[in-house]
Amino acid sequence: MKKIIIFIIVLSIFLNMNKVKSINIPDKSIRIRVIANSNSKIDQNEKIKISIKVQDYVQGLLQNTKNIKEADKIIKNNINNINNEIKKYTDNYTLLYGKNFFPEKRYKGVVYNEGYYDSLVIKLGKGKGKNWWCVLFPPLCLMETDENVEYKFYVKEIIDKYF
Repeated sequence: MKKIIIFIIVLSIFLNMNKVKSINIPDKSIRIRVIANSNSKIDQNEKIKISIKVQDYVQGLLQNTKNIKEADKIIKNNINNINNEIKKYTDNYTLLYGKNFFPEKRYKGVVYNEGYYDSLVIKLGKGKGKNWWCVLFPPLCLMETDENVEYKFYVKEIIDKYF
C-alpha cells in the first residue's frame, strides 16, 4: 500500500512539473508570421533572414508606440516600406495584413492558442514549409532566455504593461 501511495505522489509531481501553461495573447495585439516556401535548408534560411529583417524593421517603427491603434496605423502607413524590405531577399512572396489564422504554438512551456489574429503574414513561395511567428505589439519578439520560468514571467510582464 505504501508503495502505491508513493508511486501516485511521485507520478502526480512529475505530471505537474510538465504541465503546460496556456497564455492568451490579448486581442489587442499584432503578430507577425513568416511561412517558408518549403522545409529545405535554403528555404528555411531565407525564412529566418526575412523574419529577422522585417521584425527588426517593424519593431523600429513601433519602438515608442503606446497602443494598438497607433501600432496598426504605423504598420498600415509603412506597408510599402515593409514590402521593400522583403524584396531585398525575394520577389516570390505574398504579404497580408489583417486577420490571419495562426496554429497553436508551444514554446518554453507556454501554449499560444490557435485562432485568427491581427497580423502581418509573409508567405514565401508556396508557403509549404515550417513557419515562424511572434508578437510585434506588445513587443514579445525580442525575448532571449533559456529558462521557462523567466520566459513566462517576461510574457506576463509585457502583457500587464500594455493591457
